[in-house]
Amino acid sequence: MPLKVVMMGTGTFAIPAFQALINSEHQVLGLYTQPDRTGRGHHRHKNPMKELALEQGIPVFQPPKINTPESLDELRQLDADVFLVAAYGQILSQELLDIPKYGAFNLHASLLPKYRGAAPILYAIRNGETKTGVSLFRIERALDSGPVAAMVETSIGPKETTGEIQDRLADLAAPLALQVLQEIEQGTLQETPQDHTEATFAPTLDKQEGAIDWSQSASQIACHIRAMQPWPNPFSFLHQSEQEPLRLLILDVEILNTEQIDSLNLDQGLQNSAPGTVIFANTKRVLINTGEGVLELKQIQPQGKRPMQTSQFLCGRKIHSSDRFGNQPSEQG
Repeated sequence: MPLKVVMMGTGTFAIPAFQALINSEHQVLGLYTQPDRTGRGHHRHKNPMKELALEQGIPVFQPPKINTPESLDELRQLDADVFLVAAYGQILSQELLDIPKYGAFNLHASLLPKYRGAAPILYAIRNGETKTGVSLFRIERALDSGPVAAMVETSIGPKETTGEIQDRLADLAAPLALQVLQEIEQGTLQETPQDHTEATFAPTLDKQEGAIDWSQSASQIACHIRAMQPWPNPFSFLHQSEQEPLRLLILDVEILNTEQIDSLNLDQGLQNSAPGTVIFANTKRVLINTGEGVLELKQIQPQGKRPMQTSQFLCGRKIHSSDRFGNQPSEQG
């Protein structure tokens, strides 16, 4: 028999799975999603999960706190077989997890037990991982620790950002969810306990952690830049003599190899300069020293402007050798 399912999700990662669930034979009893948020100018942020549910005539529930007695009673009355959770944004109590007949399952964007927590894709990219995936696991009280019911793996492209990989993983999550629901329906579901000794964690970052640390190696910085997009965004300040520090988002870089660096016949003093120092600049290119290796700026975004190629930026503002990139606007150029 088709299952009665309650979906819990807020972020865009949950949309493909929710759409697949709607299109399946299973009955969607309702969507639980975060309360509407009001941004600047009192505009309401769009919630695409809520919009999709309303389009399909699916009841929407938005309790500020889902573990209250009122919300728990509401959930019991729905009489669901399964809760399917993806990027919901609230911690679920044990009392809540005990409500559905077959339990609650979460779609998580990592290869568990690696990268438990709120930002698994970001940490995977920042740490230089070459693969990631989606795990569908039974929710237990400890963070992302329950047995895994299904998993799918994919490679991380050398230029992919967190946002790009999230979109790909969201699409991979949809058939995984339907697979597990079918196995529950057929009584064939098998779950594999996680090896907790292998667990790593990916907690939420704050905005300042987007700052680029130029003392890291070129490869570490390149991973950081990809990992921090679309949030909190990788940034640095350009320090130039007799100019106010300029905050720039650094959106794309290229790691130069030894032959490329040697071909420029750079001054040896510049090559040995402090990390963050511009060691070569002309009307089209900017090269920056790092703790190990050299990076070329490919795409940047000045504050309040659109992303642009470095060559476009250089049409309006010159950068010179010995200028410097750093993390604090108070640094002296």
